[in-house]
Amino acid sequence: EPHVTIVSGLKDMVVFEGDDVTFRCQVSHENARDVEWKLQDVALQNNDMNEISVEKGNIHTLTLRKVTEQDIGTITFRVGPHRSTA
Repeated sequence: EPHVTIVSGLKDMVVFEGDDVTFRCQVSHENARDVEWKLQDVALQNNDMNEISVEKGNIHTLTLRKVTEQDIGTITFRVGPHRSTA
């Protein structure tokens, strides 16, 4: 399996309560495994409030729907030993 690195990291975002926000992180290879999204060190799963997907094979996206004050904090994207935060 090729060694996957982060090509383009997360960007800080400012949004209004009730809005959706999308974070993107580009990795060096398609079909990367061992990928994880976290909010304040809590692992996120794909559900009604969090949409986790992959675009064009190597752009990993996280959309937080209808954010609230409880969603304030650090978003972390991890692939293997590499991390990006916003």
